[in-house]
Amino acid sequence: MSAKLYVGNLPFGSAEDTIKELFSDIGKVDEVALIKDKMTGKSRGFAFVTMSSEEDARKGIDTLDGKEFEGRKLVVNMARPRE
Repeated sequence: MSAKLYVGNLPFGSAEDTIKELFSDIGKVDEVALIKDKMTGKSRGFAFVTMSSEEDARKGIDTLDGKEFEGRKLVVNMARPRE
């Protein structure tokens, strides 16, 4: 069963491909959704990464939470369901 991660504190210049590559080293990535501002189209500094299994998602949290990526320390945790 897949698991969705919240990835915060991303550099504003990050691209979906770069984020996917970062998480692909840990496990199979099903989807990356980089959240962008509707008006400007620029990154808002966070994304959601869907990993193929909960085990891969937990490895992603353990490996990347607090890790420096392009000059910023990432915040990685399980995404909360939409309300």
